[in-house]
Amino acid sequence: MPDHGDDDETPDLPPEIEQVLRGLTGGGELDPQLAQMMQGMGLDRVDPQMLQMVMGQVQAMFTGPASDTAVDATMATDIARKTVSASGDALATDADGRAAAEAVHVAGLWLDSATDLTGAALRGLAWSRAEWVEATMPVWADLVEPVAEGVTEAVGSIMQGQLEDLPEDALPAGMAGMLDQAGPMLRRIHGSMFSLQLGQGVGTLAGEVLTGCEVSLPLVAAPDVVLMPAAVRALAEGLEVDEAQTRLYLAVREVARVRLFAAVPWLAPGLLAAVRDYASDITIDTDAIEEAVRTIDPSDPQAVQEAVQGRMFAPQHSPAQQAALARLETLLALVEGWVDVVTERATAGHLPSADALGEAVRRRRASGGPAEKAFGALVGLELRPRRLRDAANLFRALEDSGGADARDAAWRHPDLAPSTADLDDPLGYVERSGSAGTDDLDAELDALLRGEGER
Repeated sequence: MPDHGDDDETPDLPPEIEQVLRGLTGGGELDPQLAQMMQGMGLDRVDPQMLQMVMGQVQAMFTGPASDTAVDATMATDIARKTVSASGDALATDADGRAAAEAVHVAGLWLDSATDLTGAALRGLAWSRAEWVEATMPVWADLVEPVAEGVTEAVGSIMQGQLEDLPEDALPAGMAGMLDQAGPMLRRIHGSMFSLQLGQGVGTLAGEVLTGCEVSLPLVAAPDVVLMPAAVRALAEGLEVDEAQTRLYLAVREVARVRLFAAVPWLAPGLLAAVRDYASDITIDTDAIEEAVRTIDPSDPQAVQEAVQGRMFAPQHSPAQQAALARLETLLALVEGWVDVVTERATAGHLPSADALGEAVRRRRASGGPAEKAFGALVGLELRPRRLRDAANLFRALEDSGGADARDAAWRHPDLAPSTADLDDPLGYVERSGSAGTDDLDAELDALLRGEGER
């Protein structure tokens, strides 16, 4: 056996390691220092099959083709499914499906008397947490892609810069040639870690949501109206309210959301665009990240991720980001405020526990759950309708002034919808809306649609 303390002799390593290392370093003889480093890590004692798999993954990181996206939706979905499985999940039963379909049908009948905003015939579905993950992950991945791209580029550039700043004699022979490939590898590693976090966040959120679009984003498109049976039962038990009443109340809220997204064609794209605009203009705090990873081993992606978590985003929002955030918060509040008011009208006289259920739902949204906070840490954004009560008061004032038609007319065009300033002065908005006659409003809307309105 060679003397492992002699730098001139190469320690014995399993053939699998030698083969992979020679492939990574140009096929030449192994530098003794590099071999000693591998042996010091205990890789000479690893099971050969496991070793081959791990080294294959390392080699793929160096040589694999660059991905077109920073977020791996397939990986995120797999992690999310494992997250919901670990916390307990089961397919909805046939009885759950029938109960959801009946609740959605009844909810539609009640809403017919409360609003004229309708869409195609809807169908009620009962989903497991895993089914919600599968259906909604494409939307989540699209929303966080701009953030993942920015963070991945920032971390990759910093860590590659640190490697390039090392003196040549600090690296074992053969390793210097790998630096050209280190940048893409580090970006792939960090992209994988970001996808892992996205999967964990969506998987945790799947265990909390009561309905498909409870977070006020169009995650599930019409005609599907989704109820989550396990979460509905848990809410009913916690409030000590009849499960059938709870299901019906939540069905009314979800049908109202789905109808709103379907009847107002600019709303769903406007919400998603506001999230993307916010995310795409995020400033990455590279100084904070650099400080966090300065003493971290670049080969340990988990340590890197833990170090930068919570330090990624610069403390100041740009003007464009502030505008996108204000637009998003206003739209979220308007959606939930309108749903609140319409649900009150639709359930009046039908559900004795409607008031208690409504207050419980508002508390849930106001406080936010752990998954919502985790998502906020991931993208620097909390999806919460902070001004829900202000928006509900505005819609009630419109309804008091001109009935359901006046309340729903606020959605006719994005330029006529209430703004952030209108939430501060709902009565002023009502007065301005009511001061013009129907003909004047139609003329103004026609002008906007023709592009002739004020710019």
